Amino acid sequence: MNRNDSRYGSLPSYAPLVAAYVPMQETANDTYETSAALARGTLFPGLDLPFKNIVNDALPDTPMHEMMAIDFVADELELYLDTHGDDEEAFAMYQTFLALRQEARERYARTCGPITQQDMLGSDRYTWTDNPWPWEYRGRREG
Repeated sequence: MNRNDSRYGSLPSYAPLVAAYVPMQETANDTYETSAALARGTLFPGLDLPFKNIVNDALPDTPMHEMMAIDFVADELELYLDTHGDDEEAFAMYQTFLALRQEARERYARTCGPITQQDMLGSDRYTWTDNPWPWEYRGRREG
C-alpha cells in the first residue's frame, strides 16, 4: 500500500493514535412509537443523534410500513437485550412485539399477498408475482 495514495488519507508523523470510547446504553425507560422509531432510526430517544441534525420524515401509512415499523422495533429490542438481558420490562415488550410481528405478517399476506416463501405454503396457486407490489399498494388502495 502506497502511503501517499489519496484514497487512504494521511496523518502527520506526530499524530497520536486514539482509543474510541462508546458509553454503555442506559436502561430503556422511554421509547418512540413504532412509526417514529422507524423514521428516526432508533427506538430509544436517548440514542437519537441525527446526522447533521437532519430528521427523516415519517413514512406513509401502508400495510408494508406497519410491518416494517413492527419489525424494526422488535430488532431494536433484541439489540438492547443483547446488553441488558436482565431487563424484564424490555423482555416483556420484546415478547409483545414478536407476537405483533407475526400478526402483522399474517395480516399482510392475507390482504396484500405473500411476503416470504413461507406465506405460499398451502396456497392453491402461485401468487408471488401478482399485483399490487408492496410499493404500489397505497396507490391502488386510494385510487
